[in-house]
Amino acid sequence: MGFLFIALSNAFNVYAPIVVGEGVDFLTNALKYAQGTEQSIELPNTIRWVKENLHLISDSPNATDSSFGWWVMKIALLIGALYLFFYLIKGLFLFYQRQTIIVMSRWMEYDLKNQIYSHYQNLDVSFYKINRTGDLMNRISEDVGRVRMYIGPAIMYTMNLIVLCALCIGVMFKISPILTFYTLLPMPFMMIAIFIVSRRINKRTEQVQKQQSNLSTTVQESMSGIRVLKGFGLEKHFDRFFAKQSTDYRHDQLRLVKTDSLFMPVIGLLVGLSTMLTLYIGAREVAAGNISFGVIVQFVFYVNLLTWPFASVGWVTSLVLKAEASMKRILAFLNQESEIPSGENKLTTFEKIKFDNVTFTYPETGITALRNISFEVHQGETIAFIGHTGSGKSSLMQLMLKAYTPSEGHVSINEFELNSIDTSDYRKHFRVVPQDVFLFSDTIENNIRFGKEDATREEIEKAAHIADLDNTIQSFELKYQTMLGERGINLSGGQKQRLSIARAIIGNPDVLLLDDCLSAVDTQTDERIVSALKRERGGKTNIIISHRISSIHHADRIYVLNEGRIEEVGTHEELLSKKGIYFDLNEKQRLETN
Repeated sequence: MGFLFIALSNAFNVYAPIVVGEGVDFLTNALKYAQGTEQSIELPNTIRWVKENLHLISDSPNATDSSFGWWVMKIALLIGALYLFFYLIKGLFLFYQRQTIIVMSRWMEYDLKNQIYSHYQNLDVSFYKINRTGDLMNRISEDVGRVRMYIGPAIMYTMNLIVLCALCIGVMFKISPILTFYTLLPMPFMMIAIFIVSRRINKRTEQVQKQQSNLSTTVQESMSGIRVLKGFGLEKHFDRFFAKQSTDYRHDQLRLVKTDSLFMPVIGLLVGLSTMLTLYIGAREVAAGNISFGVIVQFVFYVNLLTWPFASVGWVTSLVLKAEASMKRILAFLNQESEIPSGENKLTTFEKIKFDNVTFTYPETGITALRNISFEVHQGETIAFIGHTGSGKSSLMQLMLKAYTPSEGHVSINEFELNSIDTSDYRKHFRVVPQDVFLFSDTIENNIRFGKEDATREEIEKAAHIADLDNTIQSFELKYQTMLGERGINLSGGQKQRLSIARAIIGNPDVLLLDDCLSAVDTQTDERIVSALKRERGGKTNIIISHRISSIHHADRIYVLNEGRIEEVGTHEELLSKKGIYFDLNEKQRLETN
């Protein structure tokens, strides 16, 4: 439909100058007829059709008749009205042309962004460790935008150029091949000049965008890390750093402006040259009796009609090249499959998770984090893992969440191989409180509600109470409507951890994973939260990963990890009686507390 509207729009666009040319010839002949140098006056073809079919004008009166001037004026007004009518129709089809092609490109952009975003959600954790966040965002914004510019404006202007040139040059060549040749002579040079200027503009534009990205990154990091920046007294240092980047940005922007300023003068010069050739060669052809004066006017219109399509060749070529490069970058991610298998089986209830002789090596680094790990966690149990930094605690959690697959051994859920379970369905049964807390720039209430979209106010307040956060929230002026800064910057470390716990437990998940998430709270608060969780989550499974014994001493079973292996297993009392690694940890932490 878009291509059809392009053809119809250009058909009226090309025909409108013919009406003007005929009008100029008619007025010239009318003047000669009135002066007696012409024996008769011929109506333009368009006006003749109007006379024969619509009967809006009468036959030509005698030149001496007093109504002759009004008759000529009436035809001139009719020619002007027809010209306006043709341009209105052309504008209507131009509107539909953009409503089909440009709107279609926007819908394709919408679909492509959703497809990429959905694909991002299905890729595994290792993908995000390899690729930078800025690059991921660029592909879903800048790259998709460049592809849209191809499937919208680039295709539209290309088709417009083809159709307009075919119609316009065809009409021009039919009227006067010689005048057509000289009129179009500067056009190839204009295309080459504009292509060169466009390439320079694109190069300068990319440099400006890159520098603008650097500026934005500096500001974002400065604002996010403002506490660190002020804590080190580096305000002036960052002022100088930002000023240097601003200077570079200004320099690049000015270079772009200078290059951009060449664009219109180049077009103006070559269009003017084409117009001059049209007038000069056209005058010679008129003198030779080969064409009429109206043809020159008609050709001047055609020069202006062809200017932008020819001028857009360089710009469109640039759009195509950019879109090609961007689509390759997009497809590089879309063709990348998750390394985590997702089966067809659905998980209705959680009964047991089992690790059988599991060994895990990180694919990005080659570091072996777990060696020959075997254990079981049953429904309703509270299981804990403890060990020094680097002992493999968090790696264990990643395998439980199906963020990675074991290098050796098997992980099963309810006697099913974990890889045979649908990944998305499996994770719905889990809630995790990570060590590195992430909060959204929203209200406290909405951050807690993230764990359960349809949560009531009572459920939100109960979750906050279990996480020992309710008193803190009540101390804020806006209470649950308090807006959090980026990543919860206006909360302390302990407050952020407790808010993250409230967010996880509000959905009452089958399995709650706490990954060393109480490291920033004091021992008394730690014990209150752990006791509340044990009391409120009866019959549900809790898995606690910690380096602090006060967080796990109540667990039904404690696994002590050391260098990726399970060294000790038992209850708190059983492990203390063994006087091994756990006993040493307990003694050190007891002395630190005292």
